[in-house]
Amino acid sequence: MIELLAGLGRTLGFSFAAGINLYATVAILGLASRYGWVSLPEQYRVFDSDLIIGVAITLYVVEFFADKIPWVDSIWDAIHTAIRPIGGAVIAVQTLGDASPAMETLVGLMGGTLAASTHFTKAGTRAVANASPEPFTNWILSFAEDVFVVSLGFIALKYPLLATIIVLVSLVLMVMFAAWIFRAVKRRWRRPAVA
Repeated sequence: MIELLAGLGRTLGFSFAAGINLYATVAILGLASRYGWVSLPEQYRVFDSDLIIGVAITLYVVEFFADKIPWVDSIWDAIHTAIRPIGGAVIAVQTLGDASPAMETLVGLMGGTLAASTHFTKAGTRAVANASPEPFTNWILSFAEDVFVVSLGFIALKYPLLATIIVLVSLVLMVMFAAWIFRAVKRRWRRPAVA
């Protein structure tokens, strides 16, 4: 039972992080498997490939810089609207291990949905930040995302149950934030026009 919960925590943590920064997430998985940072199940070896680690690190460096430039980050996010959710689904299925096709499908859908939710939250927040004339908000958001993804990746590796709690709390906060935005937009459109 503990192994099942640990596996679920890792899957949730890495799928959630993949929606924010897929390449950092894959690099962490590959490096953790390669260097044995923690004892991982056999299925994590799929990430332990020179090609996968090299491409993930290279694309992470590209994203690191693209993410710091206002509007370039929004173009990058638009390109990744399909890539990050698919990546989250692949990570979820690969970290699952041996399972029935039905379970793989369910876990893939869960991983893709988690990654999509964080991707759209990130992309939407960045679009709003880009409307600001100063670049500092964008830089702060980008660095915060990098720190969050790397931290969540390490927590998912070492403390998968804590990763589950972080993901669930983050999801609640995202829903609350989305509801607040929706109400603000609705109020804005209800205001009578000034004559």
